[in-house]
Amino acid sequence: MFDRYAAGEQAVLVHVDFSDENSREDLVELQLLVSSAGVNAVDVVTGSRQTPKARYFVGSGKAQEIANAVRANQADVVIFNHSLSPSQERNLEQLCQCRVLDRTGLILDIFAQRARTHEGKLQVELAQLKHMSTRLIRGWTHLERQTGGIGLRGPGETQLETDRRLLRERIKSITRRLSKVQVQREQGRRARLRAEIPTVSLVGYTNAGKSTLFNTVTQSAVYAADQLFATLDPTLRKIQLQDIGSAILADTVGFIRHLPHDLIAAFKATLQETQQANLLLHVVDYADEHYLENTDQVNQVLEEIGADDIQQLVVCNKIDRMEGINPRIDRDEDNMPIRVWLSAQEGIGIDLLLSAITECLSTNMVQHRLRIPPSLSKLRGVFYELNCIAEQSYTEEGDWQVDVRMAHSDWQRLIKRSETNLEDYIVS
Repeated sequence: MFDRYAAGEQAVLVHVDFSDENSREDLVELQLLVSSAGVNAVDVVTGSRQTPKARYFVGSGKAQEIANAVRANQADVVIFNHSLSPSQERNLEQLCQCRVLDRTGLILDIFAQRARTHEGKLQVELAQLKHMSTRLIRGWTHLERQTGGIGLRGPGETQLETDRRLLRERIKSITRRLSKVQVQREQGRRARLRAEIPTVSLVGYTNAGKSTLFNTVTQSAVYAADQLFATLDPTLRKIQLQDIGSAILADTVGFIRHLPHDLIAAFKATLQETQQANLLLHVVDYADEHYLENTDQVNQVLEEIGADDIQQLVVCNKIDRMEGINPRIDRDEDNMPIRVWLSAQEGIGIDLLLSAITECLSTNMVQHRLRIPPSLSKLRGVFYELNCIAEQSYTEEGDWQVDVRMAHSDWQRLIKRSETNLEDYIVS
């Protein structure tokens, strides 16, 4: 569908510093993205501008410098650390005589390599098609030439309209299939809600250590590597928490600054695991000097997907790379955990994390001391079935004195099911 230069593995990177803070990108992050895509950066061209130029995004002199770097290093692709318009990509490709990719195209390529599940592949293809639809017209420039005379008019518009229709139909087909997957996920979430199983979702900047932490906590073997977007498809595992019981831990895709909107839209079904979680574990790489900016970017994405009002516990990861930092729990003025310092790689502070998660989820728990007479001894089996007994003893009168701790919803159901009013047996 596209008459374009083939993208190879030898790349010239282009990074431009803008005075506007919102338009700035990180060169180191671009290099990590390129490395994650399996591309070799042979040269880096940098510059600074107030605003982008319409023709080449950079000035004509800088564009010629990029073209010279391509020829000098025999590169076969130019990768910009910015978003380019279709016309800018076309103009740069004509000048450099090689493939030109922008930041969005690079991220889409990485996602395409990482997708493993059926849902992940569909989501990536949907994002790629939406990105491709804005660049479709440039692929058939040889068909756009209209010449005069009967029988000499080119078929360009007909071919373009055909391609646009094929893209639209494919996008609709993928959207329908993703809707079915979303319904299946929703059924699983409803089942967990009926069972009152809380969900804890891992979120954070890409390469912050979410998958490593997930593997350490759940004793799993999810793929984890020191590269951006090592994990793409969501993974759910059941964990056991003291006083809480079963909980679901969800590992999701990592975030990045200026995450393409097409990707956010395509991964809506996956991000619902984050939207409907009871608790978010915001994993932060505190050994990264840009951790503050990365934290802000994650919070912005959470706000975009409507998950900014969910209770959040910050996990300060990779303390093994920092001096003088020991595992600990930081608390707010209400003595509730707000930060946990640990090392997922070394397994340091994991017990503190589980304790903090339990405390955060315990806000929906009730705790009572009951004095049950022998006539209601059948309640013992009910409490044992709920696994909610903290302590128990017998009084001189033969009453069973028991401390119970359970979810508030379980307590309400127990009251409705019981033939007697349990609240009458609460010891003040």
